[in-house]
Amino acid sequence: MLNLVIAEAVNTTLGNLIAVTGAFVILMALLKKFAWGAVQDILQKREDKIANDLDSAEQSRVKAAELEKERETQLASSRSDAADIIKNAKESGELIRQNIIKDTKEEVSRLKDRAQAEIKDERENALTSVKDDVATLSLQIAEKILSKELSQDAHQDLINNYMDKLGNTKHEA
Repeated sequence: MLNLVIAEAVNTTLGNLIAVTGAFVILMALLKKFAWGAVQDILQKREDKIANDLDSAEQSRVKAAELEKERETQLASSRSDAADIIKNAKESGELIRQNIIKDTKEEVSRLKDRAQAEIKDERENALTSVKDDVATLSLQIAEKILSKELSQDAHQDLINNYMDKLGNTKHEA
């Protein structure tokens, strides 16, 4: 009886194995016919998406590197422009400073010349006034000394002689 139980168990196991294998092969055939194409399409789409993402990432990296170079070039250009602007401003400031100094010196020279001319005019006016005062005093003294009135011509000659002597005395001193 033991042989019979073992033989029956082997037949059942072998039958089950054949049934399971048959079901598996049928399942695989059905999967291949109905699902395998869809699974392959999904996997292909995923592969294409990953490849596109990698390409996009590479393009983005290249663009970022180009933008970085462009920004560095612009920054260097901006620094150069700023240095030029500062240099031009310094040169312009120096030129303006020199022009102001030149104009100031010219104005000082004009003021000095005008002051000297005014001093000369004032000196001449003062000398003329002194001459007139001296002439009047001299005339009054001479009238008292001579007790007579001088004519206008004699009066003028006396003034001129006195002033010439006074002018020569001042220039010698």
